[in-house]
Amino acid sequence: MNAAGIWFLPSNGLFNNDKDAHSGASDVTQQVKEFLDYLRFERNLSLNTIESYQCDLSDYLSFVESQGYEADEQSVIQYMRYLREQDRAPSTQARRLAAIKGFYRFLVSDHVLAEDPTELLSSPKLHRHLPHVLSIEEVTRLVEAPDLRTAGGIRDRAMLEVLYATGLRVSELCHLTVNDWWLDPPKIRCLGKGSKERYIPLGRVAARWLMQYVDMARPKLLKNPNESVLFLNRRGQPLSRQGFWKIIKKYAEKAQVGQPITPHTIRHSFATHLLENGADLRAVQEMLGHQDISTTQIYTHVSQKRLRPVYDQTHPRA
Repeated sequence: MNAAGIWFLPSNGLFNNDKDAHSGASDVTQQVKEFLDYLRFERNLSLNTIESYQCDLSDYLSFVESQGYEADEQSVIQYMRYLREQDRAPSTQARRLAAIKGFYRFLVSDHVLAEDPTELLSSPKLHRHLPHVLSIEEVTRLVEAPDLRTAGGIRDRAMLEVLYATGLRVSELCHLTVNDWWLDPPKIRCLGKGSKERYIPLGRVAARWLMQYVDMARPKLLKNPNESVLFLNRRGQPLSRQGFWKIIKKYAEKAQVGQPITPHTIRHSFATHLLENGADLRAVQEMLGHQDISTTQIYTHVSQKRLRPVYDQTHPRA
């Protein structure tokens, strides 16, 4: 990462830039590396999350270097002010501060710093937006959009059906292997954030399309007999997240879904439709792989918002 010219002085734990920059750069780089290793091996966070921490810390350290600041509370305050002046989203500001606070807490626990310069700093307040959710009719048009005369079309239908049937994240969907699903009873196994394993029931419709893909379409796409990833692109390689984003965008346009959607829109729809039909909140939390049930509760607000028009139209005293 870009940390040239920045380092910690072990005596007081502050950044500085008026001594041997080469030695200092290696010090801070090593400290960041140890922090990222801690996140990976002790906190068991995903590689995507760790990469985000690395990018956020890199941006902060570069700012400190460019401004000639020491790494104290004021430098963090100035950095957060800089982010606001750059019109960075509140969510970005909150994430950057969380990375910095986590890094300093680690250094305190590792006895590199005597005190945490971010201890009294609070994160920006975030306005929680309700997620966009498709109607059942829109989901039906979307999953029926692929051309089933081609192997790619059958693959796309199977992926859309599995996504809506399980609420998987797109990365979880693309990382499924041929050994991660069963028919008796139909279910999917996936590794979520932090490599946490969970099993999710698979509906009969999704199971039927997945079996059709494995029996009829995947052999036509397969180039390497040792490839274990379930969903393949036309070159026989694992389909990437970016590749599936393009696929879902194409079918959203074909199905004339009202506004742009992402794979996460299907995940939102999965959770909301379950709750609207009486599913237990804890069960939905487990299927989604949410660590905190407050994350899942956002879908109860979506469900209530969508039910209001129904109530107004049908209740005799509405």
